[in-house]
Amino acid sequence: MKEYMVNKMGSVIRYHDLPGEDMPILFIHGLGCAGTFDYPEVAAQGPLDSHRRILVDLLGAGYSDKPDDFGYTVEDHVQYLLEFINYLDLDSFILFGHSLGGAIAISLADKCRNRLHQIILSESNLDKSEEGSISKYIAGFEMKDFIDYGFRKLINDSRNDGNRIWSASMSVWLPKAAYLMSKSAAEGGSPSWRDILYSLECPRTFIFGEKSLPDPDECTLRERGIQIEIVKHAGHSMAWENPEGLAIAISHGIDCAK
Repeated sequence: MKEYMVNKMGSVIRYHDLPGEDMPILFIHGLGCAGTFDYPEVAAQGPLDSHRRILVDLLGAGYSDKPDDFGYTVEDHVQYLLEFINYLDLDSFILFGHSLGGAIAISLADKCRNRLHQIILSESNLDKSEEGSISKYIAGFEMKDFIDYGFRKLINDSRNDGNRIWSASMSVWLPKAAYLMSKSAAEGGSPSWRDILYSLECPRTFIFGEKSLPDPDECTLRERGIQIEIVKHAGHSMAWENPEGLAIAISHGIDCAK
């Protein structure tokens, strides 16, 4: 595991940087997840092992620092990730983002269009959070209430509902980080992440888990010229449910962009 200190904050993000000769892929995880937790098995699959693979834990999550005085909005994460990309000297790279991490990836792509080779999203947030989503549920709390008891309740409820992997990953998040990131998702972006995605000129791929379909965005995104890939035998948590299938879907997206 490697470290990078965010210059303006003195806080450290931690990440894996797996070597490879082909185009680097930067993985950005979603709410309650962590790059070093979600993606090692995906990155180790044969279809991706020739690429340089960078698996980062966002501030507030996983092994990265969890400063209490950070904003944790989508745009806040984008700002230090831009600095991180410069530090890594990524002149051309592929950006992967899952779920709410997809919103971060889209916003990041908007700010480094000249260096972005391709964006690949897996069930990314494109609009503000919908009713029934976890981010919308979290954002419905007052921050103090979520920190005092809502976070613990979410962890316990998820574990009892059989979502033990996600509850384990979320349990090491800073509760304030989960709340503020969810609040940002509930408010949405301006312009929307969807509109930014449509405006990107690089190759674009969107991945669905088979169990998440049907989804109206499958047709909508195809009509916008976005490559669609589907991971068999998986739903939203496809990195855990079928890591080989997700790696294949990412690889297909890269091949289609050649």
